[in-house]
Amino acid sequence: MSRCLCRLWKPLGGRAFTGSSGRAAGPPSRSRSRAWSWGRAQACGLGLGLSLGLGLGLGARLWGPQSECQSEADGEDVRGALGEAKQRGRDLLQRVKDEVGAPGIVIGVSVNGKEVWSEGLGYADVENRVLCNPETVMRIASISKSLTATAVAKLWEAGKLDFDAPVQKYVPEFPEKEYEKEKVTITTRLLLSHLSGIRHYEKDIKKVQKQKEKDKMLVKEEVESKTSDQDGKENGDTEKQKETLKRRREGDHNKRPKSESDSTENSGRNNKTSHIKADSDYNEFYIKEKFDSVFKSLELFENDPLMFKPGSQFLYSTHAWTLLSAVVERAAKQDFLQLMKKLFLDLDMLQTVPDEHEPIIYNRARHYVYNKKGRLVNCPYVDCSYKWAGGGFLSTVHDLLRFGNAMLYSYQVEAPEGREQTQLPGYLRPGTVSMIWSPVQDTELSWDREGRYAMGWGVVEQSQEYGQGRYRRHYLSHTGGAVGVSSVLLLLPGDPRGRPVGSPPQGVVVSILCNLQSVNLNSTALKIALEFDKVRAGEPPSATSDPTSQYQPTDQAKASQPLKHTSTSS
Repeated sequence: MSRCLCRLWKPLGGRAFTGSSGRAAGPPSRSRSRAWSWGRAQACGLGLGLSLGLGLGLGARLWGPQSECQSEADGEDVRGALGEAKQRGRDLLQRVKDEVGAPGIVIGVSVNGKEVWSEGLGYADVENRVLCNPETVMRIASISKSLTATAVAKLWEAGKLDFDAPVQKYVPEFPEKEYEKEKVTITTRLLLSHLSGIRHYEKDIKKVQKQKEKDKMLVKEEVESKTSDQDGKENGDTEKQKETLKRRREGDHNKRPKSESDSTENSGRNNKTSHIKADSDYNEFYIKEKFDSVFKSLELFENDPLMFKPGSQFLYSTHAWTLLSAVVERAAKQDFLQLMKKLFLDLDMLQTVPDEHEPIIYNRARHYVYNKKGRLVNCPYVDCSYKWAGGGFLSTVHDLLRFGNAMLYSYQVEAPEGREQTQLPGYLRPGTVSMIWSPVQDTELSWDREGRYAMGWGVVEQSQEYGQGRYRRHYLSHTGGAVGVSSVLLLLPGDPRGRPVGSPPQGVVVSILCNLQSVNLNSTALKIALEFDKVRAGEPPSATSDPTSQYQPTDQAKASQPLKHTSTSS
């Protein structure tokens, strides 16, 4: 046995016993046999110890408990600005996961078109202890609207779709509408910006109007509060007036209308103090019926009255996007899902598919909610065939980054204008992207009150109110909140006038998917995007917990971008 153990020594790095000349020593003399035997025993014991240590270490590596963190950052740069940005981003992601008790969360970040970080924290499947990773497939909820808007814009570029024609031009079976006994027109443009008057999940017109009035009052009081604060400094305004406004704000804080996307404003656990219904309180949110076509799903709402005159108010409506999908199918003369699959193929989004129950979809996560007792449970079964366009797709952070960069590239690529084309064209023309990214008047943005809705995207415009004060970056995003999931896709464009010619896309794209319902992810995505934008601009990472409060534009950005002055009364 000692001979067998001794054989372990040489493979583990040991040398044969040698004499003083360096050659292998011969058999020991009789006078040295005892000392030689003792040395051999020591060597064999050392070899056995090393082999056992290596075996245990390897076993722990292969079969030991796994970390709740799966990253594709192989050989990650732990030093330097990029490594620090990743660590800051990981900390911000872990915070939101811990705060809401999310089972799992996945993030992807790209800088100037190159993916620099993707990672999963926690579990994609709690029951089977399957970890999240960058390939995890989850529901993307209302980010589906941004994908659909791209397909709509492509049809418009091809001259197949008129934004301002009545929807009955394409879907004649959809009833013509009246509001207060007056005939009104619903167009594709109004559907894209949630101005059509078609209801969301709430059917009671009086409840919707009452909630919208409260929302307007809340916004008005916030403006009055800011104005009174300024007047108080100049005219000695009394504290009593400020306190009255404060009480009003606190009384109506939880009483504003909510949308499917707005449901992400609450924490993942039940919010018992909320005074209004969330989407999860409506039966239509949990439809289990499978609809054979987008036209069949119109039956859910086509005969319901409009909530307001089209074009006069904003009401976030997923049903409106179901009508939009019917318009798209007729304009394209192609099945809506087939058209979307072609878009996904063109943009190399091979893991983006309809959210269907039957197909085997590898790496698909389970989705979760908290019950009334605060326990994590599997979310109820739902069928998304009634809302493909507005919230019916599955995807990964990789695919969403590809989509975001395709949009950035299309926005920033140089138009030839009679010159020779030196770059590949974007999926959409720059002017088309500018159109669908332009904020629409009278719209709102639930996940960032400083922004407005455009066409399938939320837009926050660049502004700075005071010298050396807060600088608000221009960015675009869409959040999602569906049964058992929350999501966000955020684009932080670089300045197209400050970049070298021929280098789109310039900017940061962040995508986050979380398999828990009702989690606010937009603010976290923005903070992470700003961290990586500093790396892109060659600035040091933020040392504070809120990079949005410390970010200042570079001199180049200040010189090249006209600032929009905002007033407290606007």
